[in-house]
Amino acid sequence: MSTYKNIRGLKVRDYTTNPDNPIEGQLWYNTTANTARYRIPNLLASWRTANNSNNSKVTRVGGGTQTAGIVFGGGPATGATETYDGTSFTEVNDMNTGRSDFGGNGTQTSALGYGGYSATAYGNFTESWNGSSWTEVNNLNSGRYAVFGFGADNTSALAFGGYDTAVRAYTESWNGSSWTEVADLNTARYSMGGLGIATAGLGYGGDTSPGRSALSELWNGSAWTETGDLNEARNQTYGGGTTTSGITAGGYPSPSAVTAKTEEWSGSSWAEVNDLNTPRRGPAGLGTSSLALAVGGSLYPTSPVASAEEWNSTQSVGAWSTGGSLNTARRKIAGAGTQTSGLAFGGNTTHPGSTDSALNESYNGTSFSETADLNTARRGLGGAGADNTAALAFGGYDPSARTGVTESWNGSAWTEVADLNTARGDGGGNGASYTAALYSGGYVTAAVANTEQWNGSAWTEVNDLNEGRNSLTATGPVTAAIATGGAPASGGNTANTETWNGSSWTEVNNTNTARSDMGSVGDSSQSIKFAGGNPRIANTEDWNGVSWQETSDMNTARAQLGKAGSFTAGLAFGGETPPVSNATEEWSSTSNTDKTISTD
Repeated sequence: MSTYKNIRGLKVRDYTTNPDNPIEGQLWYNTTANTARYRIPNLLASWRTANNSNNSKVTRVGGGTQTAGIVFGGGPATGATETYDGTSFTEVNDMNTGRSDFGGNGTQTSALGYGGYSATAYGNFTESWNGSSWTEVNNLNSGRYAVFGFGADNTSALAFGGYDTAVRAYTESWNGSSWTEVADLNTARYSMGGLGIATAGLGYGGDTSPGRSALSELWNGSAWTETGDLNEARNQTYGGGTTTSGITAGGYPSPSAVTAKTEEWSGSSWAEVNDLNTPRRGPAGLGTSSLALAVGGSLYPTSPVASAEEWNSTQSVGAWSTGGSLNTARRKIAGAGTQTSGLAFGGNTTHPGSTDSALNESYNGTSFSETADLNTARRGLGGAGADNTAALAFGGYDPSARTGVTESWNGSAWTEVADLNTARGDGGGNGASYTAALYSGGYVTAAVANTEQWNGSAWTEVNDLNEGRNSLTATGPVTAAIATGGAPASGGNTANTETWNGSSWTEVNNTNTARSDMGSVGDSSQSIKFAGGNPRIANTEDWNGVSWQETSDMNTARAQLGKAGSFTAGLAFGGETPPVSNATEEWSSTSNTDKTISTD
């Protein structure tokens, strides 16, 4: 029988079956199947919300990378210039001439803007950016608007297409000091998209007047060649990348609609991938086919926006796997600790019904074992703690009423300590230590916004949530927490998300799915929320500090479950499907897949 070494000349370990737990990057040869395999992470290519720019504009120009970018100009005609650091936009010095529908390219420290439409007319004006200010330089030979361009910086660029008194195929090359007319496009167009550098680029889409175009043309430094068309004809579309690996998004496919369509360029053809979250025309684009940013643009017909979205084609996708089950099935259960040293306590053992429990179980990374019970049986309580040797249990419903009872765990027994100031259940409990915890929201006679903080000896009332709600989830330390979802007093469920900075709550971007009775792990910069709802769902969303994005579902849909752990290694247990569940699932923020190598 052949070995992988015989076939490929590389010695790897032989297995008669695939290994049980291969690690990322591992390569092996299956002698039974006569195939070589390797393990790589799963990746998700999609857009997610980023922080807004300072200006709501359409047909802006962008340049640079996702972590060091620049956007400038836009309509209504402006010279506004902003830099992007991967998190937020900062206003810097404006262009000398405000404009829209113009061409541009470059980086955060070296950019060029040319042509376009000013407040009164289209022009040939060109400006160069040096990292701090704009300088007027030599004009285009042919003034026009709706021109497009690409280039590496302010020393080299290519401007093509556009409109003056008619649709133009003009192409001009910039050498750092002047423009030179070069070979025209094969098809005259305006409001095109483009990507690449002055000597190797791709122009596509646009408007031939009349009619949108899907045509793509490759530039080799001296001439244009027609190549694979877009899947959706459109103008005013974003572009970024190179002639071998690019991306375009958004645009204007017809006079009556804008699009969220995103397509990837392989070097020879376009393929449809995940859409923008918000359809738009004329966004500024920067970055690469792997990491990009789409900024601003306009909703149909005339509504410029400041919103931005980040594209990531290299994001690892997390996954859930089965862990050791609870010994006793429970819902409305609390948890504390980590994926390898966790605690599950309290809850309710029936559904429907109110059979409250004081049971406490310890998790060692493999299985749960019963340990000393709570002093007060209850459901809908909160939990906090670093591991299974030090935890805090607080609030909830005892068999007859809401309670403020708080208990401290030392690894062998629970001790009653100071009560909450406001007795309530179904609040959001969190904290990385049994000496520092937070309890937010909950139910008294209706949903409340109350927040209390534990300092190791007493609870103190602090600033309330902005939205009162019960059956929410909260996670993180007392200096960087996040609370989301739940049921407000007005009824229904909410997608509202708030972050806590140690002193106050701030409303941030909502989750994609409004729900209550879910779980969460992580903190205000990185977290996941999972399950919940009615009907029960398995949906999981991850938070990157700015926005939520859907990721891998749980294996079992459920609500009212317990949680412990972190964003990278989480633990979910119990809940009800119905019926009441004892199932445990373990979360890993990175998931791997086995791939087969051809041995032909």
